Amino acid sequence: MKRNIILASTLLLGMVLSCNQDVLEKTNPNGVTVENYYKNGAELTSGVTSVYSMLKANNLVAREWFFLHDLRSDDMAAGGGQLETPRNQLLLGTHDSGNSVMGTVWLAYYRLIHRANSVVDNSTAVSDIPAADKARLLAEARFLRAYAYYELVSMWGGVPLYKNYVLTVDGSLPRSTDAEVYAYVVAELKEIQDQLPATYNAANQGRATKGAAQMLLARVFMQQGDYANAKTELLKVYDSNLYALVDNYNDNYLEETEFNKESIFEVNFYPSGGVYNWDGDGNGATAGTETVRTQEYSAIGWRNVIPSNGLLNEFEKTTKGDAKTDPRYEDSFYFTGEKYNNGMSTLTDGQQNGSSSVVDGVTKKVSWQKYSLMYKMNESFLTGGINQRIMRFAETILSLAEVENELGNIPQAIKYLNMTRARKSVSMPAYPTAKYPVTTKDQVFAAIMHERRVELSGEQIRNRDILRWRKNGKLKTEPIAYFQAKKHELLPIPQQEVDNNAKIDAKDQNPGY
Repeated sequence: MKRNIILASTLLLGMVLSCNQDVLEKTNPNGVTVENYYKNGAELTSGVTSVYSMLKANNLVAREWFFLHDLRSDDMAAGGGQLETPRNQLLLGTHDSGNSVMGTVWLAYYRLIHRANSVVDNSTAVSDIPAADKARLLAEARFLRAYAYYELVSMWGGVPLYKNYVLTVDGSLPRSTDAEVYAYVVAELKEIQDQLPATYNAANQGRATKGAAQMLLARVFMQQGDYANAKTELLKVYDSNLYALVDNYNDNYLEETEFNKESIFEVNFYPSGGVYNWDGDGNGATAGTETVRTQEYSAIGWRNVIPSNGLLNEFEKTTKGDAKTDPRYEDSFYFTGEKYNNGMSTLTDGQQNGSSSVVDGVTKKVSWQKYSLMYKMNESFLTGGINQRIMRFAETILSLAEVENELGNIPQAIKYLNMTRARKSVSMPAYPTAKYPVTTKDQVFAAIMHERRVELSGEQIRNRDILRWRKNGKLKTEPIAYFQAKKHELLPIPQQEVDNNAKIDAKDQNPGY
């Protein structure tokens, strides 16, 4: 049943500044400030909802977030000349500290952190709800804050670490080390796990669960190359018996099959008649809460990005003998001549604006099918209400394969690796295959890289995988064509942060920028 967290009315979560002039010391007694808010459980709930609203806003998951991740991976190519310059810079590696997409995501995550800190720090007066409910709400805010810091540290390295609500304009902080940020995130996620429920009722689906905190902690450990601790957290998710692979691969991207048994954490959107909320912070009680993803990527939408040739050629396809085309190839992309709109329409080359792809030596038009409303609609330019799946059980399984391989347990790694291939709608031959033998650790890792790429393509995971593998010395070849060592390992600290933060200057910038 769809719809969980309804967008709260806009909250004034900014800082209240003091001034020496008496005339400016007067305040509106009816105004809402952080200091006179959070008096009861209803206000605490609204405060937590405002943090979720920030996550799902235009400046994060509804738009800029997926662009930042996807365009820094090798899963994407430009759909044509219509791709805006700041996005194309990320795709080509020509971005600098002034890149607007990057700067927007940075600022949005800090706004999310600021909201979460205000909730946590100002919650002491709330006493009219059960202690367990209050602890759960605060754990949700802390989960979202930890998620924001994980995203920041994995892409930028050490960042300013605000653990508390900032009270004055002099409250800026310098960069912490990446080790300090990771340690904080680990401590937070360990502490809140038991304060989060394993599941919610239908009205509250989309809130952070214990499994989401465990899966996020596993991601954090893997990003640091700590495979033993990652395994511990992954097994908590795996052994909970709350999650399983859905039979139909496509059920992970459709509106009708949200919050299925494979979903661990997803950001909730819902149809609002095509009314998209362009407010960067997600403010507005009556604003549309759709995502622009389907419009940006769809074959008959803007088609700003398309699958890269490298990704398309990564999928196993029938060539000779007993080889089989991976069904996820057809499920992930639209091809000219394919039916859509509940089978009532046929896709043509002319409908697919922009560039072609080269697949196994053949030039053709290929577009993204994942998260596209075209499966049930015939309109070209649509925002939509398909939930964005952030974590799903297939990632848990493939991460277990990776950590077992790193810990020397090759047979167990292969067992996990074959589980996603055995999904009923996929049913691919088990490893080893002719192309992917799995006798040695390196061979198993090559199969893991392949399986993660085809299973999780276009899901904002490939960029993070590359960052992790590169950082931990796992890459045999560099997958990003433009990559320059001592530059592209991290994004540059946004120029707006350098200009506005008195504790950061040019010498604190990441290498190469």
